[in-house]
Amino acid sequence: MVAGEASGDYLGAHLIGALRERFPHIQVVGIGGPKMESAGMQCWFPMEKLAVRGYVEVLRHYREIVGIRRKLWGMLARLQPRMFIGIDAPDFNLPLEARLKRQGIPTAHYASPSIWAWRGGRIRQIGTAVSHMLVLFPFEEPLYRRAGIPVTFVGHPLADEIPLHDTTPLIRDQLRLPRGRRYVALLPGSRQSELRYMANLFVKTARLMHQLNRGLSFLVPLASRETREIFEAALHSHGGDDLPVTILFGHAREAIAAADVVLVASGTATLEAALYRKPMVITYKMAELTWKLMSRMRYQPWVGLPNIMAGEFIVPELLQRDATPENLAQALYNSLTDPAVRDRLPKRLASIHTTLRQNTAMRAADALMPWLAA
Repeated sequence: MVAGEASGDYLGAHLIGALRERFPHIQVVGIGGPKMESAGMQCWFPMEKLAVRGYVEVLRHYREIVGIRRKLWGMLARLQPRMFIGIDAPDFNLPLEARLKRQGIPTAHYASPSIWAWRGGRIRQIGTAVSHMLVLFPFEEPLYRRAGIPVTFVGHPLADEIPLHDTTPLIRDQLRLPRGRRYVALLPGSRQSELRYMANLFVKTARLMHQLNRGLSFLVPLASRETREIFEAALHSHGGDDLPVTILFGHAREAIAAADVVLVASGTATLEAALYRKPMVITYKMAELTWKLMSRMRYQPWVGLPNIMAGEFIVPELLQRDATPENLAQALYNSLTDPAVRDRLPKRLASIHTTLRQNTAMRAADALMPWLAA
């Protein structure tokens, strides 16, 4: 297995657990993060080496990434595994999968690239690279069937884990948050590269929000010591030391569950906020050249998973140049105070939750049985 970032590490760990229920002595090797290692995987390379997003950013690390893939190919060619499973990270995994498949090693890809959003031509590359595709969202399955690629919709493990009932009071008590306040969760991303673009923006937005309502407090879950240092530096630089900010080490899901409204960098965290049925504002900033290149290839107006699932803007998206502190603060305040949002949005998000609640890891493991049980 090869996973390239935190969301892939999460998917991989659940899949390893489901496979071990069927094959207690299965050996899993490759590239993964701490969750996959805890599930029993032997990691050959650190996952952080692959956790780079954007054309400009990837170019800076190109030689190192290609070198890792070359070494990995050699190790797998000698090992001849029963199956290779690429977990997301398509630019790294698909060329590797194609080469392994040509050598007779079955390949699966878990979590479809966003071919419905941009770079749809990749479906031809996928067809030559994978023996079976596992997709997380129902609208992805017909795309692969039309292209003649074996595919299974498995749902999303987050929908299995996150409860259907409201846990806000319980989580606030667990975090020992003072009562009588309203909470804004700030999720600026899990990568250092994301924090460098968005930490200042999130701090400035929090300052404006606090000016609008002194009864607000802010929850900021950060994935590592490095991302925490970047965010704290932004707090100091922009006069945020007096803001009522609680920085959490990890615990992104708890921060979302405890919040009244969420400011979230586009990605899997938008789905977590949707499954907790929270009002949110989705934002993202990246290198301007990367943004221009990606914008030209987009097929639809949405980037956030809640809007993609709904097929319309049910939550605001403010991206790149539109992502200013003033715009974000106003959108968050509107989401927090608008009665229509409070009444209608939870019902739309509950429908998404029900659709994705499929016992995902077991369905994925079942789809791989023809190769692993042979």
